[in-house]
Amino acid sequence: MDGKPKSKEEIFEELEQYQKKDMKYSDGRILGSMCTEAEPIAKEVFYKFINSNLGDPGLFPGTKAIEDKAIKMIGSLVSIDNPYGHIVTGGTEANLMAMRAARNYARRYKNITEPEMIVPKSAHFSFKKAADMFGMKVVEADMDGYLIDVNSLENKINKNTTVIVAIAGTTELGLIDNVEEIAKIAKKHDIYLHVDAAFGGFVIPFLREEGYDFPKFDFSLDAVCSMTIDPHKMGLSVIPSGCILFRDKKYLDVMAVKAPYLTKKEQSTIVGTRSGASSAATLAVMESLGREGYRKLALDVMDKTMMLKEGLEDIGYDVVVEPQLNIVAFYHKDIDTDYLADLLEQRGWRVSTSSYPKAIRVIVMKHISRDNIRDLLVDLKAISSNI
Repeated sequence: MDGKPKSKEEIFEELEQYQKKDMKYSDGRILGSMCTEAEPIAKEVFYKFINSNLGDPGLFPGTKAIEDKAIKMIGSLVSIDNPYGHIVTGGTEANLMAMRAARNYARRYKNITEPEMIVPKSAHFSFKKAADMFGMKVVEADMDGYLIDVNSLENKINKNTTVIVAIAGTTELGLIDNVEEIAKIAKKHDIYLHVDAAFGGFVIPFLREEGYDFPKFDFSLDAVCSMTIDPHKMGLSVIPSGCILFRDKKYLDVMAVKAPYLTKKEQSTIVGTRSGASSAATLAVMESLGREGYRKLALDVMDKTMMLKEGLEDIGYDVVVEPQLNIVAFYHKDIDTDYLADLLEQRGWRVSTSSYPKAIRVIVMKHISRDNIRDLLVDLKAISSNI
């Protein structure tokens, strides 16, 4: 750090030079991100609440009330009227909280000292972080195609099984596990069930309202104990904005630690200092869009998803699986997938690849226009024609 202060102009000039190296969602060239440009009202409200700290809610009771309202509103999307939970930094923190709650509950009430989580191979990497942090063993259930094999899942259960994880909108393919069958197994064995709907939570409910035939995946199944849903993905809130919902307050209680010097004497979240701005921005964007706005968004991205899927097939690419949500994974039988990703990057596209199976992965978010899709297809056709 220099001893002499810099002027505002100097600071902005320096920072803008760094920012020029960043990609922008608005360019429509970011194809592999589950995040997107936040709605204008979310950004405006975020700045307004920038100094609020929900880690000390007694100082910010108004902002705490905003968080509570946002939690209740998100809960209404997934069949629970009175959820408990918090707005957090994202899906990783939400999944960490769920795993910690399950572990602590099993330790206190079931005397499980060597806790295990059963997850599908498609599970997000955050569960491996949780296992490392909380001393849990990860047990991977086999896959039936690209979804968890429920028979394999049940066969993996033993006396140390603490939690089962189901996915509603897998990170790589956007598929939805058979949560209804998984819930029956969890209930039969009295095991905590967590649903990771970080991506699907702001898509599935609105597509169902428009007639899409999705099975139950949420708190309408009484075995579901917690859910992860990310407002900063298809919720169009600011980064960072995640959400963890619990069916019962007892799951927060088993995580509570004493915080004697704060205005609230106990704390259940993983982080201490928590931005209230994310809660305010999330509530603002939900109230601004309403169910109608989210339904229109969901239909629009699904229409673009099918446009991409059909366009890929027309030019000789193989689509891994029929999209359930707005994610398309594809490959070309004559082109190495990593090489194809490199060729696309050379043409200004930023894609990601899936690992199971190996494929190019495109998340069709709001910032990707139909013109962007047409341009991508032109480039993909040119690439395959030159092989």
